[in-house]
Amino acid sequence: MLFFNSRKYAEETEKKRRKNQAGHSVNQMIALGLLATFPPCRIFLKLHRPKIADQATVEGRPAAAGEQVPIIYIHGFRGGDYTTNVMVQAAGQAKGDSRFLKVEADLLGNIRLTGTYTGDSQPIIQLAMKDRFVGYQGINYYLSFVLPFLAHKYGFSHYSAVAHSLGSPCVVATEMRFAQKPGFPRLASCALIAGPFNGVMYLGDIPNVNQLTESGRPSMMTPHYSYMLRHRKDFSPSIRVLNIYGNVLDATNSDRFISVVSAKSIRYVLAPNARFYQEVEVRGETAEHSQMHDEPFVIGILDKFLGLQ
Repeated sequence: MLFFNSRKYAEETEKKRRKNQAGHSVNQMIALGLLATFPPCRIFLKLHRPKIADQATVEGRPAAAGEQVPIIYIHGFRGGDYTTNVMVQAAGQAKGDSRFLKVEADLLGNIRLTGTYTGDSQPIIQLAMKDRFVGYQGINYYLSFVLPFLAHKYGFSHYSAVAHSLGSPCVVATEMRFAQKPGFPRLASCALIAGPFNGVMYLGDIPNVNQLTESGRPSMMTPHYSYMLRHRKDFSPSIRVLNIYGNVLDATNSDRFISVVSAKSIRYVLAPNARFYQEVEVRGETAEHSQMHDEPFVIGILDKFLGLQ
């Protein structure tokens, strides 16, 4: 398959979303997503007074137990809770505790908390962005208010991120952008799955055109990639990084959505200074972009990296 089947991907995505139709309409999501994309327009989003619906429970923790480092699962463009459900469930099984905190947020700043923030050293948090038609800047905006809110409410200063698709470069860029901001939680480790770090196929990236030099530097760079490259010193050298990407072994050298070159481009930015950096390439049909997050092989590597196995 030479071209990514966007219609099939959209149909599969919407099919999975049918079980959860509450919230804004598609047109409203698109309009709010556009406002979030352009920073000067975000003032209109902030005119709304956010509502916090806290229906979650918080498990007690001994005073001498040390700092908690929650694991936050983050989906990408047009994703949802279904994107990370299997990973969250597997993490709970590995811990021997299936409870987790679910955070549903929209672009007006409304946040709904359900489930349980557990008292162990690695509570699991699943983030679901209700207005899901958001690109790179929109997801960055979500993270800019959700992460400090959670850190303040639950008292943590570091977190681990598991991000899929467009959530991956946004986690990296958010860490760089707020590196010097007091009260903003810092990354301890991040697992990046199918990340479009240097363009999406036919949106800033054409299969087999861009190449990596011997040092790993891409010959062509998107504006977002250039930003991360310029700010790589703001990515703490104490952070551990796992980068998982797919190759379905067709003519595109991609996961049918993100090219291998785009996914591997982040190595040149992060690997020289990261405390730990590892790449894993998944091959074959199971390496398809929207399947990798549910694959047992991927989840096993992920949970081992997070110290859950």
